[in-house]
Amino acid sequence: MPNLNPLVLDTGSPPIPQVQAWGRAYAGGRGPLIDLCQAVPGYPPHPAMLERLALAAGEPAAAKYGLIAGDPALRDAYATHLSSLYAAQIGPDQVTITAGCNQAFFAAALTLVERGGAVLLPTPWYFNHHMTCDMLGIEARALPCSAADGFVPDPERAERLLADGRVRAIVLVTPNNPTGAIYSPETLAAFHDLCRRRGLWLILDETYRDFLPPGRATPHGLLADPAWPDTVVQLYSFSKAYAIAGHRLGAIAASAALMPELAKVLDCLHICPQRAGQAALTWAMGEGSDTLAAWRDGNRAQMNRRAVAMREHFEPRLPEWRIDALGAFFAYVRHPFPGVDAWRVVEHLALEHGVLLLPGGAFAGSADHLRVSFANVEAPGIEDLAERLAGVALDGAALASAA
Repeated sequence: MPNLNPLVLDTGSPPIPQVQAWGRAYAGGRGPLIDLCQAVPGYPPHPAMLERLALAAGEPAAAKYGLIAGDPALRDAYATHLSSLYAAQIGPDQVTITAGCNQAFFAAALTLVERGGAVLLPTPWYFNHHMTCDMLGIEARALPCSAADGFVPDPERAERLLADGRVRAIVLVTPNNPTGAIYSPETLAAFHDLCRRRGLWLILDETYRDFLPPGRATPHGLLADPAWPDTVVQLYSFSKAYAIAGHRLGAIAASAALMPELAKVLDCLHICPQRAGQAALTWAMGEGSDTLAAWRDGNRAQMNRRAVAMREHFEPRLPEWRIDALGAFFAYVRHPFPGVDAWRVVEHLALEHGVLLLPGGAFAGSADHLRVSFANVEAPGIEDLAERLAGVALDGAALASAA
């Protein structure tokens, strides 16, 4: 066999398929499988959204190529939405539609950072961001975060990592995947100032911004600054807010001057985003926004209730399983088995207890942490999770000895 690209060979594999494979080997003795390893809403799209998707898929136009940057109607609708949300002036010429937020990050990284350059990624980091950097020959430079600071990155510590001049961008994800940490507007403003002073891009992934806790309707004020396009590249996913993950639609908001360069990359990746979903989203963000408003508010409230349920079930019943960060879809939990790698804990939970989680090591985090994605379970499922984890404490010695 001819040689393969060493950059791809040296890139780690995604962890979710491995954990799901352990789940398929679960014998069922503890009850139904509880899958908490992938961040996906457990509820379906709104019935009116499903109807629009079906209608759009039946239109001949949906089978034809569209524009690389996305259909103009959706770009206009999303620009209007952003302008309202952030009290900003954002035009459709500053928006590109992508095949999900992962593609948005890939296109942004390839456009903004040359091979041999570096980006600063707070750790624990989203594993696909790290994988993208490895494949593109970009250094993913770790900006360590810890439970002591709520897994919120420190801009002063970040600046100390810029001395060699190779960093081209700082990447922030808030609410964070994997920790659930929510960065304050002040923290984001400090990083924005840092990037402006040092001539860096701030890549801001806001996939989970629709699930902020009460009192945080506006995530930050960065886009209200007329000069934001000089520094900020904002990424988004429609998958979570509209429960359409399988339709693979995301967005980039950035300087209009960047759009032709992003188009070069995206033309080689998707040619155009899939069109039926774009048509349905155009309706959802425009004419259908009133129809979906209560549904979206209810989903946000539901996720916040699940976060509360995590605290309520863990803190009194499982004090040894410590929640170190919590928000949006995620709880970042310290397991109670010193010296046992989280990968081993995850394998044991999947095979013996029917619980699928992800280990901190999948995110360059500590071997003591697990990511719990509670988006696809109701409150009774969280209670069941607590019961099963309480059972794990009984065989903790055996788990440690098998490590």
